[in-house]
Amino acid sequence: MHLVRNSLKFVSWKDYKAVTADLKQVYQAPTEAQARENLTALSQKWQAKYPLVAKGWEDNWANIATFFDYPADIRKAIYTTNAVESLNSVIRRVIKKRNVFPTDDSVFKVIWLAIKDASKKWTMPIQNWKLAMNRFMIDFDDRLDDHR
Repeated sequence: MHLVRNSLKFVSWKDYKAVTADLKQVYQAPTEAQARENLTALSQKWQAKYPLVAKGWEDNWANIATFFDYPADIRKAIYTTNAVESLNSVIRRVIKKRNVFPTDDSVFKVIWLAIKDASKKWTMPIQNWKLAMNRFMIDFDDRLDDHR
């Protein structure tokens, strides 16, 4: 999602919906090959007006391509999940408030308390989690013994 947001940062409001629709064709493509084709089409369409939109995707394609190694159910859960971003935000916030920690242990305690406090607010289920979990059980059965 960061890449999508960064791609749209300099797009005018007038073209926002069209560029967003073209970006969706890239990250929601069923295969890596199709995503690459869609990225080429996006680049050709918007290169003159917004050269940075496709550049970020092309520069990071090796990392993005890994995403297409997973089935659609898992990919959908991954790109719609903000839990990690939320957790990182909580941790950054508490560490920023206290610039100095007397011991390493005190850092761990502050982070643990922040996570414990933040977890009380996590009430919304992750979209498509059941589909993703089903797929995880099929593909990674040996790693999920604790989740049966």
